[in-house]
Amino acid sequence: MTTDAPIPTTRAQEFTSGDAEPDSPDALRVFPRAHGSARLSFTSGNQVRLFRSGDEYFEALAERIRAASKTVVVEVYIFSDDEAGAKVSAALVEAARRGIAVRVITDGIGTERTLRFYDDWRAHGVRFRIFNPHLFGRFGFSRTHRKIASIDGEISFVGGINIVDDLENEGVRLDAPRWDFAVEVTGPVASEVNAAFEVQWRRLDQNPVTSGLERTLQFMRRIPYAPVETSSRGPQVAFVARDNLTRRRTIEKAYLHAIGRAREEVVLANPYFVPGRKLRRALVSAAERGVRVRLLIGRKEFPILDYAVPSLYGMLMRAGAEIAEYNKTLLHGKVAVIDRSWATVGSSNLDALSLVLNHEANVVIVNDPIVPDLHAAILSAFDDSPRIDPQRYASRPLPVRLLNWFTYNGYRLAMKLLTIGEYD
Repeated sequence: MTTDAPIPTTRAQEFTSGDAEPDSPDALRVFPRAHGSARLSFTSGNQVRLFRSGDEYFEALAERIRAASKTVVVEVYIFSDDEAGAKVSAALVEAARRGIAVRVITDGIGTERTLRFYDDWRAHGVRFRIFNPHLFGRFGFSRTHRKIASIDGEISFVGGINIVDDLENEGVRLDAPRWDFAVEVTGPVASEVNAAFEVQWRRLDQNPVTSGLERTLQFMRRIPYAPVETSSRGPQVAFVARDNLTRRRTIEKAYLHAIGRAREEVVLANPYFVPGRKLRRALVSAAERGVRVRLLIGRKEFPILDYAVPSLYGMLMRAGAEIAEYNKTLLHGKVAVIDRSWATVGSSNLDALSLVLNHEANVVIVNDPIVPDLHAAILSAFDDSPRIDPQRYASRPLPVRLLNWFTYNGYRLAMKLLTIGEYD
């Protein structure tokens, strides 16, 4: 399937500020259009399955690949030379050997350029391309940080789980499997995931002039969506990708719209929590208007952020937000649940790299049975994590405060330079 193919219009539903669906108030409440600039296209008729670990995700992914009848596409930041990688690679090779069109995109920094699986893929017809093979290349400093797959254009996977052993992190054995999530979506959304891969594949064309022309023509096309009558409380799913061309702020806007319309609760977990000014203000505003805001922050993956992120805690806690730092293992999940009806799962951290620079992919899920399950999983981790006490935080020694302040502002300055002033 190419990106030119239209997404089915019989079930698609697009919510913007000017669209009035009188019998879907709940959906409109969390998906307004701010200043006419944001679009989230939802489809009904999807079946969503939640994965809470890499082990179950890899097994499901390999099983779907082995059952593919036409096409398999995978885009991932890290594809490791370990047991998890071997399992998925074997499924890819098996599919290619029986005539399935198999394509893979890996990142030039996240994945080793000498990955041994590449030789097997070449030998058996698995086509693959590497996104930005060097630290700085055709796409600047940006990385493909997405973790997506599509099988036959009918089954898709989206989440935060790289193809890497749950207990390994850069050569260090973790005490417990990393905390992470992915979803399998069967239905109309799969075609959108497949289309996003196709656009990325074209970007990586070996002829930059041809690639640029095709890319420009592709983004000039409007994929048609037609609103239909759906139940106001029926499950809806939207695929939300970001790049550095036409979809630069889509994931951030999805968060902003949902948080801005929250009435009761915001539950959010993220490992790299350095949001820009708008997102910080949205969280503060939600807490100040009485919404219960609970933030689960990851630590011990990027040391600089361990010192920088606490600089944000004061403004959030003064507004009434509750903060906990997860320390059981590596928190890698990028998830949120709002008002127990809206959820997002994906690859996007809430920092400058993910929100402004890297290519990311999330799904937004509304009124689906998995939303309560994800909500319970985040709250369970939150309750099992040390809370940040406002009084103890306020009484931090001066050297600690200065360290937090300098690392945070140093990080912001570095990100402003790296993103040419786009990070705020």
